[in-house]
Amino acid sequence: MSNDTTLLLGATGKTGRRILARLRLRGTPVRAASRSSRTRFDWSDPGGWDAALRGIAVAYVVAPRVPGPVHEFVARAEAAGVRRLVLLSGRGSDTWGDSTFGLDMRSAEDAVCGSALEWTVLRPSNFAQNFDEDVFHAPLVAGELALPAGKVPEPFIDAEDVADAAAAVLTETDRHAGRIYELTGPRALTFGEATRLISRASGRPIAYRQVSPAEYTAALVEEGVGEEDAHHVAEMFVMMERGLLAGTTDDLATVLGRAPRTFEDYVVRAAAAGTWGR
Repeated sequence: MSNDTTLLLGATGKTGRRILARLRLRGTPVRAASRSSRTRFDWSDPGGWDAALRGIAVAYVVAPRVPGPVHEFVARAEAAGVRRLVLLSGRGSDTWGDSTFGLDMRSAEDAVCGSALEWTVLRPSNFAQNFDEDVFHAPLVAGELALPAGKVPEPFIDAEDVADAAAAVLTETDRHAGRIYELTGPRALTFGEATRLISRASGRPIAYRQVSPAEYTAALVEEGVGEEDAHHVAEMFVMMERGLLAGTTDDLATVLGRAPRTFEDYVVRAAAAGTWGR
């Protein structure tokens, strides 16, 4: 069997579903895989991995929430004849030092970059879509976003840009081999500034309040988030407050030949869709 298909892990996720539509539009043979897709893929069930990898040329990998499994996945990918891997990781993961945040992504990078396959790593900043598709959405609708983030800004990137970059890297052979792309938006904003833009565009009073990591962890647990997951998210903010990830890069332009979308562009689209109420 000739290997000419792209395997898309996390195909129903924030980046996966956007990449899937782009690859299909390009006419790229693609196999969508997730726990709920026709091709089922579960990081906790290696028994299904070989079927997902059969006939695959390149795989888009989103690391599981625990370190380790990507090493076994890469070994099976090599055995199946996969030629290239594209890994979604996190911005500046090699600067996280002793932080307990992102051990899963760092383990995945070790597995992919240490393999005999061609590889590319995408390291995006926090997604703008975290404000409407993730844990920040409900507090914004309720009128107050409380996070352990202060004056250190974040160069939020639009998930649409990440999907554009991933689709390009997945379909353009050779040019991106061995590259690590640090993907950011065009400018950095504090979470307070981002909240004010959302409030203005949505026409709703929404406040921002800084809290401690411990307070934020406790609030997430109270909302039903598992204690381990809550601590993981809080540790991300502790790491971000070091300020090492506040700058912007030109890597998206390197991949796509254009500037990244602005946070304001995202806010206008989301507000027009009634994301935070009308």
